[in-house]
Amino acid sequence: MSRQARAHAGGTGQAVRHRRQVDNTGVIPQLAKAAREVEAAAQRGRVSPANRTKFQVIALLMREERARARADTEMGDSERQEALKRLDGLASILAKTAARDTSLVTLLQPDAPVSEQARALRKQLLFAGGVDMIVDETPGPEPVKRIVPPEIAERQVVPVSVKSRVRSNPFHAPDLNSRAPAPHYSRLSNWELLGPLLRAFETGAGGGAASMQLPPAPKYDRLSPPALELMPHQIGLLEAVREGHRTFLLADEPGLGKTAQSVLAASVADAYPLLCVVPNVVKTNWAREVARWTPQRTSTVITGDGRDVDGFADVFIVNYEVLDRHLGWLLELGLKSMVVDEAHFIKNLQSQRSRLVLQLADHVRASSPTSAPLMMALTGTPLINDVDDFKAIWQFLGWLEGDKPSQLLLDRLDETGLVPSDPGFLAAARQTVIDLGIVRRRKVDVARDLPAKRVVDMPIELDSEEGSSIRSAEVALTRRLLARYRSLVAASGLEPDTIDPERIRMIARSEVEESKTASKGESIFAMQRRLGVAKAELAAEYTSQVARSAGKVVHFAKHIEAMDIAERTFAELGISYVSIRGDQSSIARQAAIDAFQKDPKVQVAVCSLLAAGVGLNLQAASDVVLAELSWTAAEQTQAIDRVHRIGQEWPVTAWRVVASQTLDARIAELIDAKQGLAARALDGADDEVHSSDSIQVDVIAAMLEEALRTEVA
Repeated sequence: MSRQARAHAGGTGQAVRHRRQVDNTGVIPQLAKAAREVEAAAQRGRVSPANRTKFQVIALLMREERARARADTEMGDSERQEALKRLDGLASILAKTAARDTSLVTLLQPDAPVSEQARALRKQLLFAGGVDMIVDETPGPEPVKRIVPPEIAERQVVPVSVKSRVRSNPFHAPDLNSRAPAPHYSRLSNWELLGPLLRAFETGAGGGAASMQLPPAPKYDRLSPPALELMPHQIGLLEAVREGHRTFLLADEPGLGKTAQSVLAASVADAYPLLCVVPNVVKTNWAREVARWTPQRTSTVITGDGRDVDGFADVFIVNYEVLDRHLGWLLELGLKSMVVDEAHFIKNLQSQRSRLVLQLADHVRASSPTSAPLMMALTGTPLINDVDDFKAIWQFLGWLEGDKPSQLLLDRLDETGLVPSDPGFLAAARQTVIDLGIVRRRKVDVARDLPAKRVVDMPIELDSEEGSSIRSAEVALTRRLLARYRSLVAASGLEPDTIDPERIRMIARSEVEESKTASKGESIFAMQRRLGVAKAELAAEYTSQVARSAGKVVHFAKHIEAMDIAERTFAELGISYVSIRGDQSSIARQAAIDAFQKDPKVQVAVCSLLAAGVGLNLQAASDVVLAELSWTAAEQTQAIDRVHRIGQEWPVTAWRVVASQTLDARIAELIDAKQGLAARALDGADDEVHSSDSIQVDVIAAMLEEALRTEVA
């Protein structure tokens, strides 16, 4: 095999190739031709899936050609410079094309998934450029065994009672009557489908609420234990389980009883052992709910060392933080069902938390005695910043395999008779995914006895020295951003007064990434913390006023310093309070919750926005004070919905304390703007499309753009 063929073969890992003596067109002219085709499509305003694939392959081959030109010792300097010059020209074409359709930018990332269609096109372009492909007959790698990853193997613990359970039932009898259907040819096999599927939810695709059709609720509730009663919307989901449905993204708004539905679903499906992966703050509550709704079943809460685990329990409850220590024995337990609470916690596919949850889910599907284990993802806020947040949840449910639809989803899409280029495909694809098990009910639709909630901004002025210091820090940050923007504009050869939104966002994203690792100086994160501390006393004083006039109040803060100041203020003002923080034990946290709910003397619950913003029932109050703002709309919604839940008898008001004339006001505006994302994706709303960037990026971009427009004016 020739030197040139070896230089290019590393691009596939599955093939080697050699250069053949043909005309001197080479690979670069083939790439240039393909790049012009994609550019023309972008100019027409329609970049098809085939052109997206072509765009990615051009970028891949450009990297290979550039690396080859630089490393080829037999290539003359003039020849090398000419090749690099032509490749730079190609890069310019791709950049202009991506500027027209910004969704193409992700395909330029080195770690972007490469589909089979992209690999096939790569071979075609190389062959057209004079490279023969010789298939490597070396066997591919063996399937990866389902073992504990090496990096967490030494942290594994195995409770003694679990060893006893495994020994007592070492084999799980297979179910020979229910097998997964064999895969078959699909007309969609050569299409890139994940992008259109996500886009269908991002745009709403002309559909209504993203909720599957559930069976009607029976006249009588025969599932609830004595003295308890399910609501009709809860019974509808359980009827679907009774009829054989086994995968659910239960995206009901917070407060509609998702925990009860999932606990009872396992009972209806007789899907035990059940594993519940939940935030640490709600582990105790999950155990209570199991005992409440399925008193005939036993549950066990898994702690760090696993000392108190009951290996013979029906329901195993583990928090995300200690899952890595217990993965080994959980893989051997013979789980028949799995519930992930606050499933948006696994949205980052690169995090260890997500990888472990997905590994467990794959194992449950592969080793369950039945072919369809019960899998439920619970979250009232499945989307945080972008529809890409769906991907991890869909993988957990078995609807995706990596960046491709699973065989189940592919078969259902085939049944529509449509392909992505057909009119109506997005709407049909969206409905297909919904019918796999998305259940989304809003309080206004199904719990009409629940009161409405409203968010009222309470502006305050920071007239202290710290307030002046914060405003000075914002001015300094704006000046630094302006200097960076002017340098970028000058380097690009643009007019000095040019206002380019794309370059503004480029600088904003860079500033956010640098701020995450900055050890000193003023960053947007540091300024938000300073704001929270600066307004903490004022916010606590306002909470005290509300508590005296309206009764119990839930006071949310984000930073420990802000919570400390609030509690000190309440003590000075004679306001009785309890504290709910992330560093508490489950017993202490539950005691604080019970005191707030049941003791009329306790007026305020001081809660951590991050540790107490999910899973808690605090409906003894009807007023919430948000002393600090979050970086996501979802966290704000979750916090308010600790009060706005089933059982609430009064209208709920959330008083949002906002520091005027600071970035606090910008954050509040952007949180409200981000609320439209979930409405478009899940509720079928036709709201204006806003940026899918994080709020930090949006804030910095807004600051820079406002400063630029002020200068131009």
